[in-house]
Amino acid sequence: MTAPIRVLVCDDQMLIRTGLVTIIGAQPDFEVAGECGDGRAAVELAGRLRPDVVVMDVRMPVLDGIEATRLLAGPGVAHPVKVLVLTTFNLDEYVYEALRAGASGFLLKDAPPEQLLHGIRTVATGAALLDPEVTRRLVGRHAARIRPAGTAPDHPLTPRELEVLRLIADGLSNAEIAAKLFISPETVKTFVSRILTKLDLRDRVQAVVYAYRHGLVA
Repeated sequence: MTAPIRVLVCDDQMLIRTGLVTIIGAQPDFEVAGECGDGRAAVELAGRLRPDVVVMDVRMPVLDGIEATRLLAGPGVAHPVKVLVLTTFNLDEYVYEALRAGASGFLLKDAPPEQLLHGIRTVATGAALLDPEVTRRLVGRHAARIRPAGTAPDHPLTPRELEVLRLIADGLSNAEIAAKLFISPETVKTFVSRILTKLDLRDRVQAVVYAYRHGLVA
């Protein structure tokens, strides 16, 4: 049998945390590795328990979710942990910072249980979780702030790879990109892999942030 996905739940609101633990723990392919109410505890528990995924709230006492994510999955971390951030629309700016800090994706706190479970499974496989509409609102809203002044820097991407990157930044899935460019999903996967390798990025989340930070999308 396949080993269950071990999840650490971190949220300072006990009612929400209990609900998350209950939903996750009821799944046969999940195991709740632990739970906590602040970012510092999340970092300590993740280091000791080595969960497959950390479900992380953004605003918490002691250490917020952004700093906790950076310590768990940020640049230079030897053994990064996959972090799924939970947020609300009015915390968009915090989510952007969490993605920059190394989060593998994000979900809204009012998402239905099945979406949460799907998100955890997606992140556990190493894929990024980006809701297209939320991504456009999130990154697009802060594009002026995060994009450096001046022209976009030189990059090693071919015109076709740049086209694919822009579609990724717009929140399109591989299947949607394939349909738009009249190529196969397998070819899109190849392009995505090349883009991540050339730009030294870990996943699609980082690709979206890169595209906006460097002014490669409008």
